[in-house]
Amino acid sequence: MDSSRELSDAELMEQIEEELQKTDKNGLLSFEERKEYARAVFDSFRKFGILQELIEDEEVTEILVNGADKIFYEKQGELHLFPKTFSKEEELSDLIQTICAGGNRMVNEASPIVDTRLADGSRVNIVLQPVSLDGSSISIRKFSKEPMNMEKLLAYGSLSQEMADFLEKLVKAGYNIFVSGGTGAGKTTFLNALSGYIPKDERVITIEDSAELQLNGIANLIRLETRTAGFEGVDSIGIRELIRTALRMRPSRIIVGECRGAEAIDLLSANNTGHSGSLGTGHANGTYDMIHRLETMVLMGMELPVAAIRGQIVSGIDIFIHLGRLRDKSRKVLEIAEIEGMKDGEILLNVLYQFMETKEVNGRIEGRWEKQGELLHRKRSGLNILPGKGFYHSLLFRSNNIQAIKNMIIL
Repeated sequence: MDSSRELSDAELMEQIEEELQKTDKNGLLSFEERKEYARAVFDSFRKFGILQELIEDEEVTEILVNGADKIFYEKQGELHLFPKTFSKEEELSDLIQTICAGGNRMVNEASPIVDTRLADGSRVNIVLQPVSLDGSSISIRKFSKEPMNMEKLLAYGSLSQEMADFLEKLVKAGYNIFVSGGTGAGKTTFLNALSGYIPKDERVITIEDSAELQLNGIANLIRLETRTAGFEGVDSIGIRELIRTALRMRPSRIIVGECRGAEAIDLLSANNTGHSGSLGTGHANGTYDMIHRLETMVLMGMELPVAAIRGQIVSGIDIFIHLGRLRDKSRKVLEIAEIEGMKDGEILLNVLYQFMETKEVNGRIEGRWEKQGELLHRKRSGLNILPGKGFYHSLLFRSNNIQAIKNMIIL
């Protein structure tokens, strides 16, 4: 056999089985035990060791490693303790380095926290000792092999058909939409479903910390991903730089996987310079909370009066969609709201749809979505928005944004 080339999976498994047979000369292992040992050794070489079983289980949605001796997994909304453990911390460390290498990320004592992804797009967060006091931790959020679409969300009861039809019209008309929700509320999943409404002839650019979005059917698609500093001596590339780069790539739409900091100002600036139809997400407990968080994010990158920041939000985002994970572990759209404008320096929301809980039966929450209002600002002839008077004040702040001023009509 040519030792200068890497063994194929079949060849590696054959060698492992041969070595096991040599070791177990007395036949102490049964056929099934030998097969199990061979698979474990193979997984440690080529895959994810003892975690491979959980990764291959399509019903497992999250894998949580709390040091070498505690592994939990989520299945059908419930957390369970995995009976297997790593033999020692070094085995866990080897797996961590394998995961990071596969995602072109680096983690060490100098940089003990990293976000990366698996080849299938699953999101991974890693924290090393001693920052993680009880041993290095791994959090893996798995994604379905088949991209989420609105039909599946409707089948899960995440929203109503009327709401889905309404959102389809908004996306196709080029409204700037921001999705908010807590951890595990399904923001990325919902963003995937929304992207299915994007016209197939548009040029779409996605920007993410770790590539998770699964956009199908769009031929003119560019996927950009941030890069951390230190890997092979290269500099870091953040979301802010990627947004500015995307603006020079003639995008029809820009999709930002998640806003966490100062990049919010670049996203708002992009929305205010003729790039309509953008989509983004952020962590928040409600729509107004998301607005306040966006204000804080902008201040992380630029010192501006709060009134000016609010003006940018009003002119740069049309619709907020807030998601939630209820007590029964179900995920639902809790609210769809339109930014109405500004009054006395405060942002006004026009709530369009809201989920109303009615009862709980056998641990399952039941309710209905109620339509609260009508859409006030409607698109005309392509990218033009009919804003409320509050929009104009935000544009005065951006005196150099001539194109945006031309595109706005005062009601």
